Amino acid sequence: MHFPVIALVGRYQDSGLHAPLRALGKLLTQEGCQVLLEAETAQHTGVSEYPSATFAEIGERASLAIVMGGDGTMLGAARHLAPFDVPVVGINHGRLGFITDIPVEDAPLALKALLAGQFETEKRMLLAGSVWRGDAEMFSATALNDVVLSRSGRGGMIEVRVEIGDSYMYTLRADGLIVATPTGSTAYALSSAGPILHPEVDAMLLVPVAPQTLSNRPIVIPADSVLNMTLTAMGRVEAASSVHFDMQTWSDLQSGDRIVVQRAPHTIRFLHPTGYSFFSTLRRKLDWNRMPRSGPDGE
Repeated sequence: MHFPVIALVGRYQDSGLHAPLRALGKLLTQEGCQVLLEAETAQHTGVSEYPSATFAEIGERASLAIVMGGDGTMLGAARHLAPFDVPVVGINHGRLGFITDIPVEDAPLALKALLAGQFETEKRMLLAGSVWRGDAEMFSATALNDVVLSRSGRGGMIEVRVEIGDSYMYTLRADGLIVATPTGSTAYALSSAGPILHPEVDAMLLVPVAPQTLSNRPIVIPADSVLNMTLTAMGRVEAASSVHFDMQTWSDLQSGDRIVVQRAPHTIRFLHPTGYSFFSTLRRKLDWNRMPRSGPDGE
């Protein structure tokens, strides 16, 4: 058997998640798999038929994790499980779902095929980021989607000096700056007019958010780059801002703080049904197949 121990992780804030989780657990048990339920998922859904386990225990014991929810649920699970090299499968119980790509109604057939060895494997990079104040590390985290430096509601534009390795790039004034992986190129970076990167592109993406100078455009840089972003003062006004590593936030940035971002040492393995296509996902999620209506004059 490819996956003798399978962990279930769910977005427990979703109402009605207990029913599909129970159905999933039953299917896996019938297929001869041992089922673990992530501890917070078990606590908040009331599903108690299966042993519960922390992410660390899942990493040590499970051969596969099935994540049911939206992309946000997958982001958290992937960050926890990447160091253990536990592959993950995403079942979309949310709305958009670029990385939870199996619709919940298709899950039974897709999972039976997967358990029979019919799947495709895809590795995706993560980012490792840290906040430095002088020589002291104030915060560190990993991110599957992006690291975002942004102004707070009480501040004006931020000013940030950006260096790639030992090379000075520019000093940017903007509402924010996004450093995204190819996975994150379909998240906040996409809504900020950044390009979509194919998951196999080995690169990072920098996207300014509402820059003061419109010539500050998105740029793609090598994945092995080390980014240094130093927050600077703006005249008499100190930049009030925060930095977000996916959903993890450090909100006490001060002028002179330095944010270092580079490729994380671990990757995450996504398993997809046989025949999976990134472009098919884009067509479905972005309505690329929808034809424009033509008026009497072809408009």
